[in-house]
Amino acid sequence: MELDPSTSAPRALYLHFPFCAHRCHYCDFSVKRASAPPIDVWLDRIETEIDWWFELGDWATPAPLETVFLGGGTPSLLGAVGLKALGERLQRRFVIDPNATEWTAEANPASFDADVGSAWREAGVTRLSLGVQALDDAVLQWLGRLHDRRTARSAIAAARAAGFDRFNVDLIFGLPDEVRRDFVRELEELLELDVPHVSLYGLTVEPRTPLAQWIRAGRIDSPSEERYSAEYRLLAARLRAAGYDHYEVSNFAKPGQQCRHNWFYWNRSPYLGVGPSAHGFLPPYRTWNVFRWDRYERALRENLGPVDGWERIGDEEASLEEIWLGLRTTEGVRRPELGGRAHHERVERWEREGWVEQRNDRWVATVEGWLRMDSLVAELAGER
Repeated sequence: MELDPSTSAPRALYLHFPFCAHRCHYCDFSVKRASAPPIDVWLDRIETEIDWWFELGDWATPAPLETVFLGGGTPSLLGAVGLKALGERLQRRFVIDPNATEWTAEANPASFDADVGSAWREAGVTRLSLGVQALDDAVLQWLGRLHDRRTARSAIAAARAAGFDRFNVDLIFGLPDEVRRDFVRELEELLELDVPHVSLYGLTVEPRTPLAQWIRAGRIDSPSEERYSAEYRLLAARLRAAGYDHYEVSNFAKPGQQCRHNWFYWNRSPYLGVGPSAHGFLPPYRTWNVFRWDRYERALRENLGPVDGWERIGDEEASLEEIWLGLRTTEGVRRPELGGRAHHERVERWEREGWVEQRNDRWVATVEGWLRMDSLVAELAGER
């Protein structure tokens, strides 16, 4: 691929740390099991890839960043020393302003404490995302998580003790019917903890996971759409009633606590994805990196570059993306962006069904619309 010479360095950066002490039963991310991850090797390859992108784009240095997101994997396995070293390497190519840059780092409750949190704050991290997933020990064990309910609560307390007033808690829902769960109790406990941001994850069955193998073997049934929908409605109603802004299909925030980084995705703004399996968007290109850590590491070591594939987004695809991503958020879609009369008639029918509503000159999805988002966008795509 060749970047347009006018493409400037992106203002948002995603970094993928692929190592985990244990792979969860439902996980299909780019993950390599490692109780002692090769942190120095990962840092070297990340730095090599960033240099590769800057040379490809002929970007001036240093470039200011509005947001950084460190995901995984289990980035908390970097510890204090590894995160500090990452920050130092990023500063060679980017400007990370502690007063302006939102830097989010994911953490597993099993490998996070106040000492790690304090060191991360000193290194520049301003926001955490804690992979809690559930507040029920039996559910956590079924998911294959390494932590229990008490450890999850301790991680939330540690985040606050380290001085983080901006952090997120992940919560998974839509499990198979055989997995018994008192979701109302868990949700009430979460509300009592008064966390500033909640991200929901509906369980999906990916073909390469142990969960998929269990379903194929008949050991457990596939998750039901009925349970998925009922739990999503419950979560949305309770969180909204508790004062959370349901600003995107899966994200809820207290006032002033929205995740700035995610808006780069939803607004189709340029962002750079670095690390194995990382995706990026440098208009008009969407890129994705080599998936497996070992192959990614070798590709960078042998000067082959990180990219496994890319696609050029044409005007028609870009227009559909704008509609789809707009409908995911409370920004919605402006009426003129829908195009022809057929689209308007379609969306007006959705309004009658209660799936979208008008707010000023915009169409915004309702909770019922968000439950049908894939099928609604497929309808629009079929008309183009």
